[in-house]
Amino acid sequence: MSNKIENRWDDATADGMSESELLHYRSNLLGSDLTLTNFAGGNTSAKVMTPDPLTGEEVEVLWVKGSGGDLGSMGMDGFATFYQDKLQSLKNKYRGVEYEDEMVAYLPYCTFNNNPRAGSIDTPLHAFIPRPHVDHLHPDACIAVAAAANSEAVTKEVFGDEIGWVPWKKPGFELGLMLEAEYNKNPEQKGIILGSHGLFTWGNTAKESYETTLEIIQKATDYLAANAQDAPFGGEINPALDADTRSTIAQTLMPIFRGKLSQDQNKIGHFNDSDTVLQFVGSADCRKLAAMGTSCPDHFLRTKICPLVVDVDPGEINDEAFIEKVDGLFAEYKAGYEAYYERCKHDNSPAIRDAYPVVILVPGVGMFTYAKDKATARISGEFYVNAINVMRGASAISEYTGLPEQEAFDIEYWLLEEAKLQRMPKPKELSGKVALVTGGAGGIGSAICRRLLNEGACVIVADFDVDATKTTVEALQADYGKGNVTSTNFDVTNEEAVTASLAAAAVDFGGIDILVSNAGIATSAPIEETTGALWDKNIAVMGTGYFLVSREAFKMMKAQGIGGSMVFISSKNALVASKNASAYCTAKSAELHLARCVALEGAAHGIRVNTVNPDAVLQGSKIWKGNWKKERAEAYGLTEEELDNHYINRSMLKLPVLPEDIAEGVYFFASSLAGKSTGNILNVDAGVEGAFTR
Repeated sequence: MSNKIENRWDDATADGMSESELLHYRSNLLGSDLTLTNFAGGNTSAKVMTPDPLTGEEVEVLWVKGSGGDLGSMGMDGFATFYQDKLQSLKNKYRGVEYEDEMVAYLPYCTFNNNPRAGSIDTPLHAFIPRPHVDHLHPDACIAVAAAANSEAVTKEVFGDEIGWVPWKKPGFELGLMLEAEYNKNPEQKGIILGSHGLFTWGNTAKESYETTLEIIQKATDYLAANAQDAPFGGEINPALDADTRSTIAQTLMPIFRGKLSQDQNKIGHFNDSDTVLQFVGSADCRKLAAMGTSCPDHFLRTKICPLVVDVDPGEINDEAFIEKVDGLFAEYKAGYEAYYERCKHDNSPAIRDAYPVVILVPGVGMFTYAKDKATARISGEFYVNAINVMRGASAISEYTGLPEQEAFDIEYWLLEEAKLQRMPKPKELSGKVALVTGGAGGIGSAICRRLLNEGACVIVADFDVDATKTTVEALQADYGKGNVTSTNFDVTNEEAVTASLAAAAVDFGGIDILVSNAGIATSAPIEETTGALWDKNIAVMGTGYFLVSREAFKMMKAQGIGGSMVFISSKNALVASKNASAYCTAKSAELHLARCVALEGAAHGIRVNTVNPDAVLQGSKIWKGNWKKERAEAYGLTEEELDNHYINRSMLKLPVLPEDIAEGVYFFASSLAGKSTGNILNVDAGVEGAFTR
């Protein structure tokens, strides 16, 4: 039994909207339902009679989703607008399929009302279908029909005369002409299946187009459900491991894979062990189908020519032989990709890009995807799940077919796609890097998180305080996106918790590149009043805690093999003693020396370890919320209200030290600006003479 697609059109909401507003409403409805199309996939259009801004005469204007953007979330500014008659006149400029890419350069000459939104390559596909409202989507059910070996016959069987069919053709001007010709064969049909690609549907009103789209997708969905196999993909040969074992393996594999894939540019990882993925990776036909690649261009561009399949024995993943095996598999994939490029390249093809896989399938465990950022890694995985659904459906009703190799190459290395890539903004300094910040929910910690996020890093907020962590993460996610910030809660003095938490946190993004050890406490007491318990607590948090966290991060950075940066947040008190604070000062000194020790061992692996020494950061710092402020004031014979000015006036620069100042020091050490610095100390204290390093 198939799922019923929900019709979410609301006449009351749509009442009073203009034709262009109805297009926007329809687009958001379609794009926000991922059973209808994939993320950022598909496009919609409406041909609207509009006064010409120059003549005032009514002219037909094509409103069509512009280049880039997401149907489900786009605003009105996401549509490109063109004079329909000028688009039609481009047929006179068309010199044939060998020259169709040049037609894109003519689109700006057809722009209506000086709209800055660039038109997409699919603009002619909408322009040449003579219906007011047109939808082009990539629903899994319809792509399964499109990717069947006998797609045209299956289309006829599923839809009869309601839906036409055209063979695979790369999107562009020629495909637009093919759609027009197929439409003219039967103007009463409701849409057209594009071989290996997707679905076009239309209507005379926005609502009719929307409901027709749902109707056709529902028919394909029902047909696949009626023909579903009890044992898809040839049946199961590698049963899914239990959830705990899968998680443990993922924790081990993600940094290893990430390191192999990040030799030229750091990648962010995503792990998926959904039932859909596990059924596919555990099947008899997994390797055969995976090697065939995907069919829909949207899927292919996100997932590459094909995935890498890696068999894993849970008992061997920590062995050196397993690492050698992985090295061999990655080298084999790289060589195969390079051979594919050489076979298919043209004289004017762009230079070969990253030759490593985007998708890695591990039978019994799940799917790992890696990309330049978290959103792209996650979406690449979602696209491959779409591809799995297509393979299941096509294999059930016929035989699945991927894109021919040359066609796949021509999509991947399309000059128009290359031009789009070249227009993308330069990556930020920490793009592709993952930072874990202990004490991340405090004033200094959250400022550090923000500074690293500003530079493109993904951040794991680690803190003992569950409520404060939740509040901090929500604020950071609101500003930087949910996919870029996660959290973990643990006590840095608990060895078992530290080990488990850092391993689990690695699954969020694939590993850790930057560790900021910032968790701390502050206590004050004369030496004769310093209890053993107070002493132990300081040493436990700021000595043992820093050791445990840095040890586990070190292991992960070493496994990745791409270097890393650790920054310890110590204190001016690591270098200069303060009265009534022997336990605190000693623990801070231990931090400083630990950093030097780890720097010695880390250098051989490209792991840099440096220390930032703050002093008197009163604003926002959690340590001042307890008795510390009162105790420090008493130590200096001051009131609490006088303490701020005391710290400012005792500094050489007479300036307050803020959390953002500490964050700037951390960023410096974490970035390539300090790429040749390790074992160093940066005092951020507005100048305290006694803390000068010697």
